[in-house]
Amino acid sequence: HVQLVESGGGLVQAGESLTLACATVVETIRRPCMAWFRQVSGREREGVAAIDGDGRSTYADSVKGLLTISRDNAKNTLYLQMNSLKPEDSAMYYCAAGSRALLGIQRLNALAYNYWGQGTQVTVS
Repeated sequence: HVQLVESGGGLVQAGESLTLACATVVETIRRPCMAWFRQVSGREREGVAAIDGDGRSTYADSVKGLLTISRDNAKNTLYLQMNSLKPEDSAMYYCAAGSRALLGIQRLNALAYNYWGQGTQVTVS
């Protein structure tokens, strides 16, 4: 059973930072690829950051330098550090896990992921 539970969202002011966490189980944190997506109501889910089993990360061009994805295998937790937040970063943020290795931009494709959390809302005012 794959379980992903996001936390850390909230209301922040523009320019502030926020760290999201995705708690899971050992079988999931060791999956080939995990990622963070975000979605605004009425729009498609957007991949923002992904990380593979070797710790290599992939970022959407729009967030490079602003977001940092990391995983702590000992804590079975995936993180997303978000800096210099802007109102346009407001969205529901989802954690996702995949069952196969992904390359390049495929890591940011929502269709490539089997398992999803319920999401955590981030609002930037």
